Amino acid sequence: MGLVLLIVICIITFTSIFFFLARTWWFPAGAAAAAAALDHQFVNTGVAMGIAFVVAQVGLGLILWKYRDRGSSGGAQYYSGETHSEILVIVLAAIGFMAMDIGVDVLGGHLWAAERFRPAEAGATKVEVNAMQFAWYFRYPGPDGKFGATTPELEDASSGGEGAIGLDSRDPAAKDDIVSGIMVVPVNREVEVILRAHDVVHSFAVPAMRFKQDAVPGLAIHMHFTPTRTGDFELLCSQLCGLGHYKMHGIVRVVTNEEFDKWLAAREAEKQ
Repeated sequence: MGLVLLIVICIITFTSIFFFLARTWWFPAGAAAAAAALDHQFVNTGVAMGIAFVVAQVGLGLILWKYRDRGSSGGAQYYSGETHSEILVIVLAAIGFMAMDIGVDVLGGHLWAAERFRPAEAGATKVEVNAMQFAWYFRYPGPDGKFGATTPELEDASSGGEGAIGLDSRDPAAKDDIVSGIMVVPVNREVEVILRAHDVVHSFAVPAMRFKQDAVPGLAIHMHFTPTRTGDFELLCSQLCGLGHYKMHGIVRVVTNEEFDKWLAAREAEKQ
């Protein structure tokens, strides 16, 4: 029976590894400056976890086979005479798990913080991301570079656009603000996003940019990324935010700097 368990465990282990490696890649092609470093960290973490998984499962199978029932008349007995060996095994296991934790949490966390939480560069394109059940609205500050005031009492989700986010037209800084249902940003220029949620916790996730961050009611969360390829990229809400969560998706459209300037100018002209 022990040999059968060893064979079954090995089959399950190496079949799992095969199906994991059979995927060419788990993410869409990277479209942001930080994508390569984040992907490298993902691979390193996967390799470390994979080695630990194989060693643990094969070791379990070998133990079951070595100490299998050989038909002896005596029943199994508890034996506690190898205290030093037990301590050694526990210490080695603890060191192994701590080393993997350092690799994942410390190195990966440092990479995430360095790419996300440092202040955005001067001249970064600012976009306020407004998440609400079940739509995205993106606001640009206009030529004055300032976001106008918003008022919760003015919010009307059914009106869409400026009305949905409660833009206060009485504020002079609000008069040139642009509100769009599609996020348009220039390529190779850092984008500073200000994440806001109007009702429940949402999550702004753009897989191609390797970017995902919660938007929390009452908070304005500043983060940034730098697109490196033009095109349309899928935007998802990765937090279960209600019955309509499945349809809360959008588009991040990356264009050239010239196209972005023309788009802004056209939107400003519509407000005149």
